[in-house]
Amino acid sequence: MKDHQGRSIQYLRLSVTDQCNLNCRYCRPEGHSTHSGTLLTPAELEAIGAAGVRLGLTKLRITGGEPLLRSDVLEITRRLAALPGVEELAMTTNGLLLADMAASLRQAGLMRVNVSLDSLAPAQFFALTGGGDLAAVLRGLDAAERAGLVPMKLNVVLMGGINEDKIPDFVALTKHRPIIVRFIELMPIGESTAFVTERLVSSDAVLHACPELTPVPGRLQGVARVYQLPNAVGKVGLIRPMSRHFCGQCNRIRVTADGNVKPCLHHEVETSLRGLTGEGLVAALRQGILSKPAGHTMTSHRPSRAGRNMHQIGG
Repeated sequence: MKDHQGRSIQYLRLSVTDQCNLNCRYCRPEGHSTHSGTLLTPAELEAIGAAGVRLGLTKLRITGGEPLLRSDVLEITRRLAALPGVEELAMTTNGLLLADMAASLRQAGLMRVNVSLDSLAPAQFFALTGGGDLAAVLRGLDAAERAGLVPMKLNVVLMGGINEDKIPDFVALTKHRPIIVRFIELMPIGESTAFVTERLVSSDAVLHACPELTPVPGRLQGVARVYQLPNAVGKVGLIRPMSRHFCGQCNRIRVTADGNVKPCLHHEVETSLRGLTGEGLVAALRQGILSKPAGHTMTSHRPSRAGRNMHQIGG
C-alpha cells in the first residue's frame, strides 16, 4: 500500500530479539537487553507478517539484536516463509552462529542473509565488537554461500579513524565473490550518539579510496547506490542516511521485538500491536504505514529521535 507521501510500502522488518552476543558501540551499549518474556512469540510474528502481506508487504526481514540467539528462530522462519504472498524472506545477522545454522535456515525457507561485518582484521574485529570471533563469522559466510542464501550482502558501518583505511580490503572481496558489500554511514542514535559524532564519515570516502569503482547505470538496490569494480563478480553499495537523505525512496516499516510498529527508524512514534488479531491487527499496521513521516530530521549535530538504541529497534 501507499503512505501519505505516495511511497509504496512493501518491506516489513520484524525484530525477534534485542539481545545480542556482541557489543558494537554504535548499536548496543553494554548492559542493555530485554527479558525474553516480553518478546513476540512465533505465532504473533506470523500474524503480523500475514497482516503485512494483506497490505501489500511482500518482503520480510528477520532482524535483532542477533536473531540466531532465538532458540525458536527456525520455527519463526518456517512460519513466515509459509505465508502466501511473501516474495522474499531474508535475515540480518552478525554471522557468529551462522556456520552451524545456514543449511537449516535455508531448509526452513530463508532465502538470503545480510551479515554485519565492520573489520576483516581479527584483533580489530575483537575490539570493535567487544569480543567477537572473526574466524567464526567468515565460516558463516562460507556456509551461507554453500547453503544458497544468496545474493549475500555484507553491511559495513563506516567509522572514521577506525575502519576507514580498510575500505579497499572490503571492496576487494567483490572481485571474485558474488557478494554485495554495502558501506553504511554512521547514524547518531540513542546512547551511542557521542561515539558516532566523533567518527562520522561520508560514504564519499569509499569512492576516494577506490576511484576505480563506477556506478552501475540505473541501479538503486533498496536504499543503496550500486557501484562495481571493472570485471568484478560482486558489487559495492553506498547507503547514505546522513550525507544524502533517501527518505523519499524508503519503502519499509519496522516492528520491534516487544511488539510495536515503528513507521520510521528515526522517529519516536510507535504503536503497540500486542493483543491485536485479525482486522484489528491489519488496521493497526495500516495506520502505522499511514503515519510514516516524510523524512527524518537527523544531522551530524541533531541526533535521531528514535527513542531507543539501535539493537532495540531492529536496525
